[in-house]
Amino acid sequence: MVQTKHTLTVICEIILIIGALNWGLVGAFDFNLVAYIFSPYPLVEKAVYDGVGIAGLYILYRIIIRMVRA
Repeated sequence: MVQTKHTLTVICEIILIIGALNWGLVGAFDFNLVAYIFSPYPLVEKAVYDGVGIAGLYILYRIIIRMVRA
């Protein structure tokens, strides 16, 4: 049986990939792309970081639920 992903799950996974790439740039090149793009707008920059954190919590929740059901 083929299972489809919820739209929210796909959006959160994309946000996490973007966040992971940003942290990869910070670690490898000491370059924070989010800060570079949004530094004139500190509230937007904070919202991006908050969004990545919330997406991570949501994906963690989905993983835990999947483990409990298995």
